[in-house]
Amino acid sequence: MKKVLKGLAALGVAAALAVPAMAQENAAEPMHFPIKEPPQLHWSFSGPFGTFDKEQLQRGLKVYKEVCSACHSLNRVAFRNLEALGYSEAQVKAFASQYQIQDGPNDDGKMFERPGKPSDYFPAPFPNAEAAAAANGGAAPPDLSLIAKARAVERGFPQFIFDIFTQYTTAGPDYVHALLTGFHQTPPKGVTIPSGTYYNPYFISAASTHMPPPLSDGQVKYDDGSPQTVNQYATDVAAFLMWAADPHMEVRKEIGFRVMIFLLIFGVLVYLTKRKVWHEVAHSH
Repeated sequence: MKKVLKGLAALGVAAALAVPAMAQENAAEPMHFPIKEPPQLHWSFSGPFGTFDKEQLQRGLKVYKEVCSACHSLNRVAFRNLEALGYSEAQVKAFASQYQIQDGPNDDGKMFERPGKPSDYFPAPFPNAEAAAAANGGAAPPDLSLIAKARAVERGFPQFIFDIFTQYTTAGPDYVHALLTGFHQTPPKGVTIPSGTYYNPYFISAASTHMPPPLSDGQVKYDDGSPQTVNQYATDVAAFLMWAADPHMEVRKEIGFRVMIFLLIFGVLVYLTKRKVWHEVAHSH
């Protein structure tokens, strides 16, 4: 009996010693992602009266075209939609003609390529998801059409309560900007990442991603004198992707404002009518 008790005591000591070691190991390997929350930035389109900055959107389109389009598709955006960014019809036609669009079949039953037209959509850089995955380390780059609405870090209690009153609706662009600017050459001590991946504490799915840092200073030339920095590129392309995901945002906000004004006036008229009607009715006591 004494031997059994001594054995249990020894096991208890060993377990007690093992707990701190496990805690340190778990602390070194975060179990929640992203490891860091994206900073909340100021956007021209934030809030109930926010609008898109067309010059910023044009810069973001340039960053997408020269950098992001090499891997990421924009399947839900047609060239004709770019007129909303301030381009003329002639400029849109010229922009679309720079792309080769697969069409057909022709009279011989074969597919062929032709210059793009405003009615065409941005062509994908790969013929299918399998080819995209094979060219990118086994992970197919996602389509960016809705990425600014689909990818956002959930804000827990009590932040989401405050967001209702502050009208915070830019979690998607905040995440895109943080992801593009958050790459680190080496992970911190205690964090291991798979070979061939890149550490990014803002990535929403893991501690690292197969996507290498896509931006570098001076990579894209701006004609309007804006800073040619990673931060500026990330800000501009995040704004452009927000427009791509929600191109009718300004119209929706304008209609919502008109509805609120109508309801306010209607409510006042209903209240005055009620007072007028019941004022002339004798009340029994």
